[in-house]
Amino acid sequence: MPPSNKCRAADGSAPPRCAPWVSLLLLVFVVSSCGYHVAGRGNALPQEWKVISIPALKNKTSSYRIEQRFTQALVREMISRTKYRVVPEEKDADAVLEGQINSLETTPVLFDPVTTRATLMLVSISLRVRLVDRASGKPVYQNANMVFRNEYEIATDIPSFFQEEGPGLDRMARDFARTVVSALLEKF
Repeated sequence: MPPSNKCRAADGSAPPRCAPWVSLLLLVFVVSSCGYHVAGRGNALPQEWKVISIPALKNKTSSYRIEQRFTQALVREMISRTKYRVVPEEKDADAVLEGQINSLETTPVLFDPVTTRATLMLVSISLRVRLVDRASGKPVYQNANMVFRNEYEIATDIPSFFQEEGPGLDRMARDFARTVVSALLEKF
């Protein structure tokens, strides 16, 4: 049995009722080739770069070793999501990703109604980051006011007390690292 020619007239031309389908197919083809891409797959950094230096962030707060948490998180994220080799020394790199922790504030949010002790704390941290092309000395990316917030609980029962500040800061460090690396890779 010959194939059906429902969308063809006797002279071979398409009748008007098939025009919407042809238009829809054409529209789907055009939209699918407009340059859209899956998030997390782009790379806006120069192709000639192979090595990025991430020296330890500067710590302008009184919080002990917080810069180490944030630097380590940034290095881990850069290694896991990019093809770049990450080194601590600037002299060995094509670009330098530098940063500074400007402030760290801890504010009580909730209190135990019986003891009036704080049970929930809000931690806010302010940072600045900058990616510099080492050859030209020009900044490729910079954000002078990155702010991250996270909450952590304080146990009221002393025997089962668990200090949640450390894990809370680790979560903030991971959020910071994901945000910075995404900004670098996804055209800021």
